[in-house]
Amino acid sequence: MPAITVSPRWGGGTGLDVTATQRSQVLSTHSVPRRESLAYWHDAVLATLVGMDIFAEGSTYNATMRTDQLGDLQIITVDCDPGEVYRAPRFIARGDGEQIFVAQQDTGIAQVEQDGRSTELHPGDVSFYETIRPFRTRYPQRFRMRVFAVPRRLLGQSEADLQRITARALRPTAGLAAVLSPFMARLADTCASYSDAIAHGLGSSAVNLLAAVAQEQLGKSSADGPGTDQVLLLRVQTFIRWHLSDPDLTPAVIARAHQISVRYLHRLFENEGTTVCRWIRELRFEECRRELASPGVASAGIGAVARRWGFTSATHFSRVFRSRYGMPPTEWLLRERTQGSREEDRCPVPSR
Repeated sequence: MPAITVSPRWGGGTGLDVTATQRSQVLSTHSVPRRESLAYWHDAVLATLVGMDIFAEGSTYNATMRTDQLGDLQIITVDCDPGEVYRAPRFIARGDGEQIFVAQQDTGIAQVEQDGRSTELHPGDVSFYETIRPFRTRYPQRFRMRVFAVPRRLLGQSEADLQRITARALRPTAGLAAVLSPFMARLADTCASYSDAIAHGLGSSAVNLLAAVAQEQLGKSSADGPGTDQVLLLRVQTFIRWHLSDPDLTPAVIARAHQISVRYLHRLFENEGTTVCRWIRELRFEECRRELASPGVASAGIGAVARRWGFTSATHFSRVFRSRYGMPPTEWLLRERTQGSREEDRCPVPSR
């Protein structure tokens, strides 16, 4: 298979065509003539992931890449023709490699080589990639893969420790991998539907879970990293964020969904210095305040916004809002808009 190696054309209005939202972007070889598809895809991978040689059968390539940003976490979902990628030392010498990749195979097969080991990933399997050392991955058939790019400092592991867990297939049948795999899949597939605040929180939960999985794979004691209770708490918090708009989201419902007692659930949050209900209420307040402060939301829409985030009525929302912030939501909203107008007045208008 011939290798495609070209100079990057990213940025400056020339090169890759991007379909983007505020937190997401989609790159597809369908946006360029077929004869340019391989070169285009090489540019996309270089600009979004890291520098790699790309090998493929033939002279054209059919591939799509979606990138989502959730706080410190970047999620890249690729759907590609068969081929091979090689992270060569010459790319590493250029200085990229600030992230650790955690890949989950969705469809097809990936044959991974790194640090003297090789493994084969099947749908549902997860594997760590170290980006400051060479790796090679072959895809013998069309495939779909989700890649979670995490700043290495957030995993809390040394380079030597990370070298011990690369190119190993974590099967979603036992341990934390059984929690991680479905979580990664759902998060990647639905993250664009969440508000910025919830997306940021889910990203933090994902990073913590990935750190816990790395800890488990290294065989370190629970005292060295997240323990069982903390991992369970992350799962519970993620569940709450996903169901925040449900007015029937109660401790009993949450406990039943995780097959634990309500008493155990309360203890998890007590260890964090809060309660389940308070944690839910604060998240709802955060979402309501964010939406109400957005341009175009009239005060008459306060009740609709409150119900959208799980408050049973405008009256209930106003009562708990006043208790929390010392003023009714209408007064708070007026202050926000007045302050926003003053800030706009202070900003000079650029001359044309």
